[in-house]
Amino acid sequence: MCVFCKIVKGEVPAEVVAETPRVLAFKDINPQAPVHVLVIPKEHIEDPAQLGDLAGEMFRVAVEVAGKMGIAETGFRMVMNKGPDAGQEVAHLHLHVLGGRKMSWPPG
Repeated sequence: MCVFCKIVKGEVPAEVVAETPRVLAFKDINPQAPVHVLVIPKEHIEDPAQLGDLAGEMFRVAVEVAGKMGIAETGFRMVMNKGPDAGQEVAHLHLHVLGGRKMSWPPG
């Protein structure tokens, strides 16, 4: 079982920011910006092609998180990585919500 599934089950602690019946958002333990929250499906999904309508729910929660964290007006970045070449470390699909500072481009 992956670490994100353990967080969903309550076996690993996390600082939860938002939650719906199908989505959980929590603060990243290794933040890359002043605000760094991960939005995950509660179901273990590895491939974005498997998301279906859950993608929309994840993006809605990400926007809600940006508002709660005070970065909705100044701007924020949403990033989803797929696979090791993209930098994905946990094989459970997740959406990063980053903000609280000026972002540079290109990101990587």
